[in-house]
Amino acid sequence: MSVKTKLVHSPTLNTVLMVEDTLKSMEGSIVTVAELKRRLPKQVNHNTLRAILEYLEKSNKIAVTLRGITWIHNTNPNLRKAIATGLEL
Repeated sequence: MSVKTKLVHSPTLNTVLMVEDTLKSMEGSIVTVAELKRRLPKQVNHNTLRAILEYLEKSNKIAVTLRGITWIHNTNPNLRKAIATGLEL
């Protein structure tokens, strides 16, 4: 391994699940990264948290806007059926 090769730390599954659970259980609809950090049960490295948030956004579980982060993932089977069989406008 050369000196220029940079080791990338990946978040553990437990850390990803902890962040997911915290976001799902938030009372407010929008939370900032700073507020999320305060509400997490354990401290998470900033870069690790950014990687988790990027993953959650790519998997359509959260929406990240200028105002903050919102949990958008919905597992309601009726909603999924309506989306699958609905008309596109």
